[in-house]
Amino acid sequence: QVHLAESGGGFVQAGGSLTLTCSASGNINSVLFMGWYRQAPGKERDLVALTAITTSFTNYADSVKGRFTLSRDNANLYLQMNDLKPQDTAIYYCHAVDRTRTDYWGQGTQVTVPQ
Repeated sequence: QVHLAESGGGFVQAGGSLTLTCSASGNINSVLFMGWYRQAPGKERDLVALTAITTSFTNYADSVKGRFTLSRDNANLYLQMNDLKPQDTAIYYCHAVDRTRTDYWGQGTQVTVPQ
């Protein structure tokens, strides 16, 4: 089992920055991939960025390339978000997949960028 806990969401004006943190605990040695998804009101949950734990593979959604940066240290996954836009408003979820292909999700953290 892997437990994920997000923090760092909030209210920020357009053009501002936020850093989200995902703290993983439990059987973290079994995790293969970690990443961030987001879900805006009335929309589906979409991938923002993900990284492989044992390689340098990282992938970003086109909408955030050049503005968001994923990084990791030990059991923490970070999402540095710069030049935030109103369309970035969503609940952001941390996600992990382990060696058994089991999905784990955090509880989500709200990011709001007003028009």
